[in-house]
Amino acid sequence: MDPMDTDRGRAASAQPARSAPAARPAPAVAPPPKPGLQRGLTARHIRFMALGSAIGTGLFYGSAGAIQAAGPAVLLAYMIGGAAVFMVMRALGEMAVRHPVSGSFGQYASRYLGPFAGFLTGWTYTFEMFVVALADVTAFGVYMGFWFPDVDRWVWILALVLFIGAINLISVKVFGEMEFWFALIKIAAIILMIIGGIAIIAFGLGNQSEGAAGLSNLFTHGGFFPTGVLGFLACFTIVMFAFGGIEVIGITAGEAQNPKQVIPRAINSVPVRILLFYVLTLTVIMSIQPWNTIDGSASPFVTIFDSLGLTGAAHVLNAVVITAAVSAINADIFGAGRMLHGLAEQGHAPKAFTKLTRTGVPWLTVVTMVGALLVGVLLNVWFQEQIFFLIAALATFATVVVWLMILLSHIRMKREIARDGRLPSEFPVPLWPAASYAAVAFVLFVIVMIGIVDSTRPALIVGVIWIVVLGLAYRTFVRGRGRQPHQLVDETSPISVVHPAD
Repeated sequence: MDPMDTDRGRAASAQPARSAPAARPAPAVAPPPKPGLQRGLTARHIRFMALGSAIGTGLFYGSAGAIQAAGPAVLLAYMIGGAAVFMVMRALGEMAVRHPVSGSFGQYASRYLGPFAGFLTGWTYTFEMFVVALADVTAFGVYMGFWFPDVDRWVWILALVLFIGAINLISVKVFGEMEFWFALIKIAAIILMIIGGIAIIAFGLGNQSEGAAGLSNLFTHGGFFPTGVLGFLACFTIVMFAFGGIEVIGITAGEAQNPKQVIPRAINSVPVRILLFYVLTLTVIMSIQPWNTIDGSASPFVTIFDSLGLTGAAHVLNAVVITAAVSAINADIFGAGRMLHGLAEQGHAPKAFTKLTRTGVPWLTVVTMVGALLVGVLLNVWFQEQIFFLIAALATFATVVVWLMILLSHIRMKREIARDGRLPSEFPVPLWPAASYAAVAFVLFVIVMIGIVDSTRPALIVGVIWIVVLGLAYRTFVRGRGRQPHQLVDETSPISVVHPAD
């Protein structure tokens, strides 16, 4: 007898019993599905987040400090730093495509380096976003002072913090749209500024003094290395701050609609972006205005056109740099909030941080970041003159520590892939392993320079204290109590595999 006939007979004989009204319980109302992080970020959103994530305060305002430290040689520093950043992003991209999860590199560090490494990475990134946001709100107050010099800086900062907090509480799609338009404004403005700057250099528009604008300004005021080798090396402590926050692209993996396609495209745009938006832009700026006249009292983008008598252009550029600051703070709060959510999922942060709104926003993390940023209001009241560059140094330390953990997690992952004979990655880093180890060496060099330079040494001290505090917190509140990171699904084609060790 055909076994399938037997099975069908059993199913038929069982059918009346299952369908009898007396045997069927009254239908229950299904509970609503538990909200989770929504994949509301499209390719357009993430592509422009990638284009705009490193175009912010570090370029529009912090570049003045880097120029003061190294002169025209800062162009070379941006190229070297940009190459290292690209390697960090490719390492993060390979892990994000393989394991697209919320919490991103915090969870990768937990998986590949151990629970404390994940705890350290996640909280240090949150600290980085907090400090970078402090720098951004401080710069925002400076920019508003260009238009309203008699209004206290803290007034603008308070209003901005409350506005950004409200935006981040709506939905991730609203955040993505806001970042898209802000990035579009920044990119268009920089391109127009480059075109206008080249016109000034070539035709002397708005600048009638002989020899005042031209590429010769890169070499005639003390040479290309006017502050010597030490000044050139010291500028990396500010240059790397400019790239801080770019790793938010990895954070988007948990909310991207198609992370395997959009994240690689976004990351591969990094080298062109650095050459265009940093190297070319600062070349134009230092060609128009000698590097030793850029004092950092306002954005060099604004002061250059203002000093040339192009006040209309200066006002437009001031509006652009304000847009850039708002965009950066928006991304800072987003990144910190999603990282705290991932930490809470692992038991490395209070469980309350996992609570979401109906639209999938981790609301308590946003409220916490907004509350922390109110500290920036007080700091700008108490330490108005010194605050920005100390914050920038702190942000640089936190940034490079996070990058170091990303690189080490990636190296460990690559070793496991080779050891266990797993499928190769779909988005592997180039020049493995030499370029990855070179990037690690560069990150360690930046940490050393933070300690060597007098003005940034306090940031290293604070950073070391931060790591010690994290170690004590982990030992007291997490060790033996926090959960291990949940299994990371290996989504490498042609099949998706969950490895038992994961």
